[in-house]
Amino acid sequence: MSDRLERWLGDPALLGGALLLALIGIGMIWSAGQLDVPSDATGIWRRQVLWLALALGAFAFVSRVPLRWVEVASPAVYGFSIALLAAVLVTGSGPGVASWFRFGGASFQPAELAKLGTILLLARVLGNRRVEDTRLLSLWRPLVITLVPFGLVLLQPDLGSAITFGVILIGALFWAGVPLFTIFMLVSPGVSLLLGFSAAVWGGWFILVVALIYLRRPYLIEGVGIVAANLAAGAIAAPLWNQLAEYQQNRLLVFLDPGRDPRGAGWQLIQSQVAIGSGGLFGQGFGQGPQKRLSFLPEQHTDFIFSVVGEELGFIGVVVLLAVFAWLLRRMIFTATLASDEFGNIVVFCLFAVWFSHLLINIGMTVGLMPITGLPLPFISYGGSFLLMTFVGVALASRVAIEN
Repeated sequence: MSDRLERWLGDPALLGGALLLALIGIGMIWSAGQLDVPSDATGIWRRQVLWLALALGAFAFVSRVPLRWVEVASPAVYGFSIALLAAVLVTGSGPGVASWFRFGGASFQPAELAKLGTILLLARVLGNRRVEDTRLLSLWRPLVITLVPFGLVLLQPDLGSAITFGVILIGALFWAGVPLFTIFMLVSPGVSLLLGFSAAVWGGWFILVVALIYLRRPYLIEGVGIVAANLAAGAIAAPLWNQLAEYQQNRLLVFLDPGRDPRGAGWQLIQSQVAIGSGGLFGQGFGQGPQKRLSFLPEQHTDFIFSVVGEELGFIGVVVLLAVFAWLLRRMIFTATLASDEFGNIVVFCLFAVWFSHLLINIGMTVGLMPITGLPLPFISYGGSFLLMTFVGVALASRVAIEN
């Protein structure tokens, strides 16, 4: 029986862990809708159930597609996702951003498909030739592949999703064997761009870049080019900062000073910290969190669903949830390590990097350790397109395990 399951699922424990987290997510989304005042979150768990059914159908299909076919199709998937990102800038909608296609009562975020398309194409490019020449110029193809969706998503503007593309690039290059210092030089201009909203923060980063280049002494043209690129990124950060919606600017400013606007932009963070802190050891009880019930906690079914977990299930519930995540992520690393196919192991590691970064950033922002960027908690937060693409990722990892 076990051998038969492995032939069909690759790693039954991987699907089991993902399904367990998704079911926990539906339970928490239901709880997030138990309010004393009317809210859009009430009853929204039913939509998540429908998305989960669709996601499982996608899993059943994708997990049966040979990995070689997926690799051949990767340029088409990437190209289609880029076309959708361009289209959503013109016709998309969303709260302060142009990130979603609306279809009646349903919506789809093309950035999620673009993440998958970028992972697949990077894995094809880097998997066909393990990196031997680690000069920056030899890595122009992975850089261009990542910069196109990064730029389009940043124009929406969706800072959280844009950051994820940097994580994908770092994960792919690292697993392909590129030295860490080379990766650092390659992504440093992107970090300068993201940190340029604050002159003090960017200045500290720029000093670090110059110091490391001086100590490591790369090729002269590469060192000068990286310094110039960081300066240019810092210079254009201000115009891009002005393109961000006001609430997105305030999210970053409140991170640096939580008391800056306690009744406005700082409200989310303050209420999130109060909710998590009030959970104590055992929590307020499932469905009974007062911060949530009184709607003091904004976006309780999406970005801040971890705050609901902390408030209602307490420290014990949080530990259990993180243990399930740790177990699932460990299975992903296990699958990537054992996979003999270069394309497959890069895909699985990049999926691991994306899920781990979402987990780290989402929890970090709810407790005030990171800026509020709007990244959902994998499998747990409400979001149909995110859940669908996440299970497609599970299917790809399972396919890698099957062919291994």
